[in-house]
Amino acid sequence: MQQRIPPDEAPGAPVLSVTELARSVRDLLERRFPVLWVAGEISNLRPAGSGHLYFILKDEQAQVDCVMFRGRAALLDWEPGEGLRVEARAVVTLYEPRGRFQLNVETMRRAGLGPLYERFLKLKERLGREGLFDPAAKRPTPAHPARIGVVTSLQAAALRDVLTTLARRNPSIPVVVYPVPVQGEAAAEKIARMLATANARAECDVLLLVRGGGSIEDLWAFNEEAVARAIRASAIPVIVGVGHETDTTIADFAADRRAPTPTAAAELVSPARAELLARVLVLAARGSREARRRIEYAMQSVDSFARRLVHPAERLRASHQLLAQLAARLVSAAGRRIDASAARLALARAGLHGLDPGAVLARGYSITRDAQGVVLRDAAGLREGDRLRTTLARGSVESRVLAKGQNPAG
Repeated sequence: MQQRIPPDEAPGAPVLSVTELARSVRDLLERRFPVLWVAGEISNLRPAGSGHLYFILKDEQAQVDCVMFRGRAALLDWEPGEGLRVEARAVVTLYEPRGRFQLNVETMRRAGLGPLYERFLKLKERLGREGLFDPAAKRPTPAHPARIGVVTSLQAAALRDVLTTLARRNPSIPVVVYPVPVQGEAAAEKIARMLATANARAECDVLLLVRGGGSIEDLWAFNEEAVARAIRASAIPVIVGVGHETDTTIADFAADRRAPTPTAAAELVSPARAELLARVLVLAARGSREARRRIEYAMQSVDSFARRLVHPAERLRASHQLLAQLAARLVSAAGRRIDASAARLALARAGLHGLDPGAVLARGYSITRDAQGVVLRDAAGLREGDRLRTTLARGSVESRVLAKGQNPAG
């Protein structure tokens, strides 16, 4: 019996390669949908290093991948941002290497803020006015924590990144994981309660609140007021590392410190073991040099004291020598003093001898006194018949005034 062959499997039916199929679909899409305007909200915006923009355009019920190449993105006079509602002029096409339906955006215009992003801005402004983000209220994070707490989901890739980084940098620091959903319904309330639980247990010096990247909806739990207030109510410093470097949440503003990624958060709180060891070696070398210097100074002081230390016998001999020298100096000084006194005495004696009246009389002079014993120096006061007494060098004579006259020189 002959087997019946279905019409689509009949001999001569074309067989398409995947590339041919993708190209046919792309051509069909581009012919069916010429350049058109599409309205939606920007989500999961990912600027590339090449300058191209990759993002999702979505509404309440659907979403589509978009790409805007560098040349067209550079013509925008505004900055595309997460949550912005826009109108994009685009070509509907298929990205053949991935078989992915996408829009090639030629230009965009703003159509207003998306509802989620608008909620984000309003809450940020309100909490900011309350002072919830005041830098002065932020707690310093410990440089050398004794134990680190990680608040995240057990299934999150962020947890693996954090644990790997902590183990690589400093495996000696214990880590406590506080499991909690980081996405979905009631995730914000559960995160807030887990932060309170970690504080009640008080077993860590710092808490890492981390999650990997995602769309604004995926990260929305970290934009809830309950999480922001729980972070500020924590007595333990909280570091937030949510999403990628370009992602910003309310939790980032409330945190004591914001890290661009979960890995960066782990690096902020874990001093590298190799760096600490290198520092210890430097400090040990410095301490060794200082100790050696102090020992050398002490040895020099001992030498100095040893030079000053004299044996009692030597000190006694030195004292006897000093006494002998002092005695000799005393005898010499006494002799010089006696000689000087004798010389002064002889001089005084000579002076006295010159003033001795007896010596004057011995040279032929005499002293004459009147009857009252008054030494006469002038003959004018004498009268004839006055009695006089004259003292000579040896003996004396008495006489009367017979006459008086003046000295020849007078």
